[in-house]
Amino acid sequence: MSKYEIKLGDWGTLSADAKLIRFEVFVEEQGVPAELEMDAMDALCLHAVAYDAEGMPVGTGRLLPDGHIGRMAVRKIARGSGIGGELLQALMAQARTRGDKLVALSAQTHAAPFYQRHGFDIEGEEFFEAGIPHINMQRSFD
Repeated sequence: MSKYEIKLGDWGTLSADAKLIRFEVFVEEQGVPAELEMDAMDALCLHAVAYDAEGMPVGTGRLLPDGHIGRMAVRKIARGSGIGGELLQALMAQARTRGDKLVALSAQTHAAPFYQRHGFDIEGEEFFEAGIPHINMQRSFD
């Protein structure tokens, strides 16, 4: 049993909490320009936000219509707790339920081992996005 609650929903429902987490992790910690962080795809995605026992939002991710998972972020206070894996599993379950045959993502290279533990394989060569090294990864569903 998880000590977190994961809520799934649209951007209108979860944007305030997702923005808070993404701004803190990507913009403040990693230096991603704020104008690159939020994009038009948010309105088209299924979002997941994890809340701790006190109801504080601690992690987020999104599932795009084409089966890509993105904007996975966990606040410092919850890192190492397993919530990133729970968010990833929740998004993959939604993809599988809607009939997607695979999920794909562009992982920050340092996070590739995390995604590999969840069944993702590296595809292609490393590249830079927002000045941060990334690698494409994907996982097929049996």
